[in-house]
This record gives sequence, structure tokens and C-alpha cells, in this order.
Amino acid sequence: MASNVNAGATAPEHAEYVDKPEGPVAAAILAAGVGALALGILTTLAEASEGFKEFLTITEPVGPLSGKTIGAVIIWLVAWAVLHLMYRTKEVESRKALTVTLVLIGLGVLGTFPIFFQAFAPPE
Repeated sequence: MASNVNAGATAPEHAEYVDKPEGPVAAAILAAGVGALALGILTTLAEASEGFKEFLTITEPVGPLSGKTIGAVIIWLVAWAVLHLMYRTKEVESRKALTVTLVLIGLGVLGTFPIFFQAFAPPE
């Protein structure tokens, strides 16, 4: 016959469960949106300005894509750090943060579509 070790065990009556603020989670989610938007903006700016495209060319074989991605990652990390410091102890509505992030990601993706960023290219 098997015995149940936890039979009759109950949680302590004085145990309290403390909700943690959702600010750090919202900060991470929002920073992802900011990073995606940064990539879209850098892509569009590189197409709009030959000088900016050259500035973004960190390594020649990769071309301006190297600067776009490194720049977007740096912006994402800075945004995450700043937002984390702002929201680390605050209650932030996660649904609102997610909605804003989805809009930012949508705008960032739009900025990476050739039909969009080529509209900003200088006339040839």
C-alpha cells in the first residue's frame, strides 16, 4: 500500500503571496518594439541618404546591413535599460504595453519593405 506523504498537508495560514510589479516585463516588451522600429528607420534612412548608407557600412562585405543591425541592437539595449529603470517598481498594464509594442513592430517591419523604403530613395 502506497502512502501519500503530503496527505493532510495544508499551506500555512499566514503565508502571503506578494504580486511583483509588471514594469520590468513591460519594459522588455516595449524595448523590443523600439528595436524593431529602429531597424525600420535605419533601413529607410540608409535608402534616403547615400552618406548615411556609407556611414552604416561597418564591414564592406556585408554593406550597410551591418550598421543597421548593430545600430538597432544598440538602440534596443539602451531602450531596455532606460525603460527598465523607469518601470522597475511600477505597475504597468501589460496589455497596453503589448499593444504599443505591436504597433512599433508593425511600423518597423513596414520600414524594411522595399516598396516602402525605396519611395524615399533620391531620384536617379
